[in-house]
Amino acid sequence: MSISNMPGLTLRQIDTRVLSVPLRRPIVGKVGEYHHWPFILIDVITEEGIVGHGYLEPYRASATKSIVALIEDMAAHGRGKPLAPFDRFEAAMKALHFNGRQGTPLIAMAGIDMAMWDALAKSVDLPLVKLLGGTVGPVRAYNTNGLWLIDMDRIADEASSLVAEGDFTAVKIRLGREYVRDDVKAIAEVRRALGEDITLMSDFNQGQTLTSAKRLLHALDDQGLAWFEEPIVFDDYPGCARLRAGLRTPISIGENIFGPRDFLRAVQADAADCYMPDLMRIGGVTGWLRAAAIAGAANLPLSSHLYPEFSAHLLRVSESADWLEWRDWGNPFLQEPFEVRDGAIHIPDRPGAGIAWNNDAVTRYAV
Repeated sequence: MSISNMPGLTLRQIDTRVLSVPLRRPIVGKVGEYHHWPFILIDVITEEGIVGHGYLEPYRASATKSIVALIEDMAAHGRGKPLAPFDRFEAAMKALHFNGRQGTPLIAMAGIDMAMWDALAKSVDLPLVKLLGGTVGPVRAYNTNGLWLIDMDRIADEASSLVAEGDFTAVKIRLGREYVRDDVKAIAEVRRALGEDITLMSDFNQGQTLTSAKRLLHALDDQGLAWFEEPIVFDDYPGCARLRAGLRTPISIGENIFGPRDFLRAVQADAADCYMPDLMRIGGVTGWLRAAAIAGAANLPLSSHLYPEFSAHLLRVSESADWLEWRDWGNPFLQEPFEVRDGAIHIPDRPGAGIAWNNDAVTRYAV
């Protein structure tokens, strides 16, 4: 079926399920310590029988209740209306004018948006990337599945295992230990295990003040890192710009930016050298497309944060696409996780985003 003959889809209902999935390697960082990761699965069910899948990763299990309630409210308002992501996104944003266009409401809308785009692509039997005008293919990725603030004697072995998981050419390390010398040692351990040809990203998870970041980042500026990610609180755009001006290593932010308008504000403030929006916060596929246009026009490299399946499709159609952040935390509940090899994630030639639920696993991890 051609796109010109795309059938109209009408929203019947939206179903949600909350999961808690154990992590192979616990998250240990400035964001906290997590041994399980919460997910909200979202099924957009149409009158025409097509079901679109999306999901959210709200970090804290306690946040799922309020997000689900908002999804249900949005579903009630959208019932019987055409499945038109751009229209629904604009309607949601206008409805949020009085209560704010950020935070939980935008997160809820983002999850619905992803599922709507999945349904639309399925309705014409195309992968999402083809619906958006692109082609199926590989997307270069770095492995973010480990190298948290762990004991020094584990770092080298963990770095080696991360590369081996998909012949990765890039991995991410978390920094911001109590002493600068310990961060330097951690980097040295990774280099000892992997050599100098592996690209090494770094993430501070907003753990520094502006003053401490100045001291720490200047001390690490000769380490050959691909970027310093979120050294200070994400929305201190002037502070990020001040840090950026005095460093050779690029500054990366973006995972906590809510919506394309705030994305533009960050770009206008010269807050970073490169950006990595998170689909949950940027506004789903619709929000990403609008932010990607801004990044492309500004010639700013654009990487992804989490959501590797949807992000792979979107990076293939983003002008300034850079890196995909690979994590496998959602693989346990997917029927067919995406293949990762030769340092890239490979988009399957399947309709929609290419994801489907493993119902046995969904039942096992349900909360």
